[in-house]
Amino acid sequence: MKTSRWGDLPAEFNDTGLIPKASFTGMLRQYGTPELLEFLPDALSALWRTMDTGGYASDLKARLRRFNGQLFHDATALPLNADQAALLLLAAQADWTEVEPAIFGTLLERALDPRERHSLGAHYTPRRYVERLVLPTVLEPLRREWTAAQAASARRLDEGQPQQARQELLRFLQRLTSLRILDPACGSGNFLYVTLEHLKRLEGEVLAAINAFGHTGLLDLGGGTTVSPRQLLGLELNPRAAAIADVVLRIGYLQWHLRTHGDTQLREPLLDEYQNIRQQDAALQHGPPTPRLDAQGQPVTRWDGSTKPHPATGQPVPDETARTPVLDYPNPRPAEWPEADFIVGNPPFVGPARMREALGDGYTEALRKAYKGKVPDSADLVMYWWYNAAAAVQRGPAERFGFITTNSLKQTFNRRVMQPFLEGDPAPLTLTFAIPDHPWVDAAEGAAVRIAMTVAERTTAGSTGQLLVLKTETAVEDDEAADVTFEEQQGQILSDLTIGAALDSADSLKSNENLANRGVSLFGAGFIVDSNKASELGLGKVDGLDKHIRPYRNGKDLTARPRGVMVIDFYGLKSPEVLTRFPNAYQHLVETVKPERDNNNRPSRRDNWWLFGETNPKLRSMVSGLSRYIATTETSKHRLFQFLEADILPDNKLVAIALDDTYYLGVLSSRFHTTWAFAAGSFLGVGNDSVYAKSRCFDPFPFPAATPEQQARIRELGEQLDAHRKRQQAQHPTLTLTDLYNVVEKLRAGQPLTAKDQTVNQQGLASVVLSLHQQLDAEVAAAYGWPPTLPEADILARLVALNHERAREEAGGLVRYLRPAYQDKSMSNEQLTMNNKLVSPPKTEQLLIAHSSLLIDFPKELAPQMQALRDVLQQAAQPLSAAQVAARFKRLKPEKVEPLLDTLVALALLRHTEEGYVAA
Repeated sequence: MKTSRWGDLPAEFNDTGLIPKASFTGMLRQYGTPELLEFLPDALSALWRTMDTGGYASDLKARLRRFNGQLFHDATALPLNADQAALLLLAAQADWTEVEPAIFGTLLERALDPRERHSLGAHYTPRRYVERLVLPTVLEPLRREWTAAQAASARRLDEGQPQQARQELLRFLQRLTSLRILDPACGSGNFLYVTLEHLKRLEGEVLAAINAFGHTGLLDLGGGTTVSPRQLLGLELNPRAAAIADVVLRIGYLQWHLRTHGDTQLREPLLDEYQNIRQQDAALQHGPPTPRLDAQGQPVTRWDGSTKPHPATGQPVPDETARTPVLDYPNPRPAEWPEADFIVGNPPFVGPARMREALGDGYTEALRKAYKGKVPDSADLVMYWWYNAAAAVQRGPAERFGFITTNSLKQTFNRRVMQPFLEGDPAPLTLTFAIPDHPWVDAAEGAAVRIAMTVAERTTAGSTGQLLVLKTETAVEDDEAADVTFEEQQGQILSDLTIGAALDSADSLKSNENLANRGVSLFGAGFIVDSNKASELGLGKVDGLDKHIRPYRNGKDLTARPRGVMVIDFYGLKSPEVLTRFPNAYQHLVETVKPERDNNNRPSRRDNWWLFGETNPKLRSMVSGLSRYIATTETSKHRLFQFLEADILPDNKLVAIALDDTYYLGVLSSRFHTTWAFAAGSFLGVGNDSVYAKSRCFDPFPFPAATPEQQARIRELGEQLDAHRKRQQAQHPTLTLTDLYNVVEKLRAGQPLTAKDQTVNQQGLASVVLSLHQQLDAEVAAAYGWPPTLPEADILARLVALNHERAREEAGGLVRYLRPAYQDKSMSNEQLTMNNKLVSPPKTEQLLIAHSSLLIDFPKELAPQMQALRDVLQQAAQPLSAAQVAARFKRLKPEKVEPLLDTLVALALLRHTEEGYVAA
């Protein structure tokens, strides 16, 4: 309804005096009576037409200035009932002069249909979080330029050149009023609006400095001489959001002008028709969508997600009549973005598993085709934005970009997009700012999400970044944004959003191949049964069924309390054989699994509905012949390893490691592996739990080349640890491993225990668990030949170096297989003997790689020279002399540098040390 979109805008203009005071509310009162209510839409339409063109408004009894053709072109209003008219009047009576324009983003998100919001990945970003990204992306580099311009101006004054001093400031003003900022997923414009506010504040400082020279500041708002919405570019797929973004910027700009200058110097139209918010797909360009046809030429459809109750079970099952057409998108190619100097925003959050559901099969396939070789199919939707922005900065003219993403950004499948830009010598781009983990709340649904923030620019000599690691977070009542504190680190930010050991340089080792795998994926909850249901289906009564109804475990079964459930596993059987041998179980699957599978898009899952969606034959081969195997939850607060009996089938949220030797359980349970796993994996979900990605956490991990005696001691401790935990849980059924290790970590940190903790401590004998881990840590350290109390950073650096050494060994033919008889049956006895040799720990100097800085050109203009000198001092680890600073640049003499450094010191931007050096 038109009124719901723009009905309150006249209230904004009413309160700011752009239309006569109280005239709009007076009109609503007049037409809000029962006698005139039917004429209210006509009155509103007439008012908007007058505001569009300018002229006399009879209902307001005043002549109006021309506002904006685009905003009020569509002068159509729908009828309102009495209650709706009363609500409109109530809203108009509020004081709109200080309204936060970004509030329209919240209103839009809450107005979206939940399924539409879900498919778009739409989310309103709290202002504090917007500023947390906008400042390092756009404002901080501009403020560095402004500081350099002020330093250059001061230098010109010292030289007796006031005109040139003023010109230095004018040069920066021209830069400020001509740069462009793009949000390629602008939603309702919150990022652009906040950016506009900060740019106007900076512009005010610049004008004040220019006016100090005795000249009138540039107050003419036309001709591109001021920061305005024309510089803020947006792309948005949702047409309503794009329209609101345009309004948000216009209202924000008008508010700033009226607060600063009052009702002066406003040209008509009052709201310029910039047309800089473009309604378009920011990820994909394509030809007109066409319906997909099957072999018979009939349209292909898919289930739209609606459900109905099953006639036999009453449980919700897919409604087979709820279908939506599958569209194809011809000639797909990456979307083209308008050129901009800075790119910032919050692209949609849709994971790879949900893309087909949210975006459709045809669109998802077209998108992946368009970015083939650039963005892997396993990447989140946001990575298509990340790739485009990174490519734009690499080729220019874009200087820097910053995005909010989910914190899965640092997971392996997303890092593959980042690595080509962030790795190399030198890397094309450098992360200048990153927050790997940050709380965030969906304003519409109240759902807690974990996000990451990254800012990148083209690499320059000595480029480093600021990494903010979350320290504390506190929920604030009636506020969607939590209060957070950070620990700040400076250095080279790697693609896994850490500073330190380059874990991504560690490659998978042949010694660890074919030993770790995720469990099975059911794609049908009906496969899971409890013991009573299993008995009803014939377990213990029907011959051979015991091989096909097996114990089953998921992540919560390991970290909390086992549910005691089983799973129907007909792997290896055809449908007729299942029906003939196990008819009761067959009917159970027909009723509980087949309806869901009938709507599965993958033919193999749809046609083989009685089997798991992913039967995982590789896992079955790996554990075949073992009496037990090691398991860990893929996502968990604590990184724990334990043995499961071989007949237990793990689900896809468990990582199974096909080793039955407790020596390996002991090494995996030590701080050397858990430190590696926390750093090499990622963190996910509301609880920010660690994710154990076997390709990064297990496959590259270099086990120690322990002596037989060391292996025996680690084996003994590992057996004690596994047996102790299982014994205590058997004695205390309510004891969970999560609770137990919460207490263990408190004991390790010396924190006081609550009453609940004391109970857990007694039930689990947590001090014993801690003691066993400490002994394991010491023994594993000895097996590596390293000190037992190494800091985590040193552990990671040594493990990366050892991985590189093992990779060189394997390239030379020596592979230290963990399970040689299974992994390589051709392995000779000589190789087996070599496998037990102790590898000398790498020397400290082998762990550190020195990077020499490349000489750079000294800028020609004075302001960039000031900035370049300051950057060198800020990046230096110690004070430098003028000669040392000059040596960082090509063909630069110290005498050229000295007066510029003196000016920076005089402005308190640098400082002199007692030894005569200069420091930041």
